[in-house]
Amino acid sequence: MVKEMSDGDFEELLRGFDYTFKKGDLVKGIVYGYDSDGAIVDIGAKAVASVPEREASYEENIIISSVLEKGKEYEFLIIREEDEEGKFLLSRKRVDLAYAWKELEKIKEADEIIEGTITQCVKGGLIVDIIGVKGFVPSSQLRNKDMECTVGDKIQLKILTLDSQQGNFILSNKKVFKETTEEVKKAVFSQIEIGQIVKGEVVRITDFGAFVDIGGVDCLLPLSQISWRWVEHPTDLLKIGEKIEVEVIDVDHAKQRISLSLKNVKPDPWLEAEKEIKEGDIREGTITRIKNFGAFVEIYPGVEALLPHNELTEYQNKNNCIFKIGDKIKASINKFNPSDKRISLGLEVNEAPAEEKKPRAKKTKKEAEETTEPPEE
Repeated sequence: MVKEMSDGDFEELLRGFDYTFKKGDLVKGIVYGYDSDGAIVDIGAKAVASVPEREASYEENIIISSVLEKGKEYEFLIIREEDEEGKFLLSRKRVDLAYAWKELEKIKEADEIIEGTITQCVKGGLIVDIIGVKGFVPSSQLRNKDMECTVGDKIQLKILTLDSQQGNFILSNKKVFKETTEEVKKAVFSQIEIGQIVKGEVVRITDFGAFVDIGGVDCLLPLSQISWRWVEHPTDLLKIGEKIEVEVIDVDHAKQRISLSLKNVKPDPWLEAEKEIKEGDIREGTITRIKNFGAFVEIYPGVEALLPHNELTEYQNKNNCIFKIGDKIKASINKFNPSDKRISLGLEVNEAPAEEKKPRAKKTKKEAEETTEPPEE
């Protein structure tokens, strides 16, 4: 005997087949094929949906079948309700990003270090990718403000600001190292001594010198300590990222500063010059600098001597010429003080033109009378 179904039973049965999918809903679906629009997904209750390639993954230039495999179930976000054909539009990318933001919130709360990939170098900083979310690292938050930017490089970061609603994601590279700086400094300062030869990396260049990373501590390499020769600017001889060997010339524990010398690890040319040069010698040299107090002349490789201003101007006036950097001249060694690394030069009389060196002829009596001025009345 068949039991007669009441109106209430019939309505309950219909509710079992009822479904409502709305834009913004999170649904599960199984990928069962692909077409020209993207991946085709069965989200249940005989509803069919499509995932466009642009909504399949946050990665660019992907093959959709590699991120949404046929036969596998995934979570999707409905981004458009049924169209005329009864098809929904889904996004897997936005689900991944939602989970990524949640993961980033956990990382920020735990103050953990994360690794990002540089995707773009822009004015004022770097754009990085962290598990599919784009973030910004301001130049002020880079440990090395002059670091060379290369797309694809990895960089260690800490989260400063995170707001998924506003899409605000600011990170810091400097903060990664700042918290360990004190421990690193203690370790370095407990071991380092004046006179030590150490290896380091050039991390920053300024007009007055360069900063060299020694075991995690930035140490100053002054301009005057870069070379025995005159250096106009550190970039003439150094570049960021270059590995160099230097000598520790000063350690200030109170101010936590270390000074270095690059020239001290190379032979001192003044020691060799002392064997070769004597006062009274005539040597040819090249003008390297001209100042208001005189000209500097390199008279031996790496050794500069000073030609005083009065000697310089006197010669130029007599010979109607102007010296310039790069000119070669012959000069006498007037004073040589190797301990102070000072040499003073003079220009020899034989440097003057021949006509200037000829003695004047004596005047005849008649010429003398003609050139004598009459006395004043």
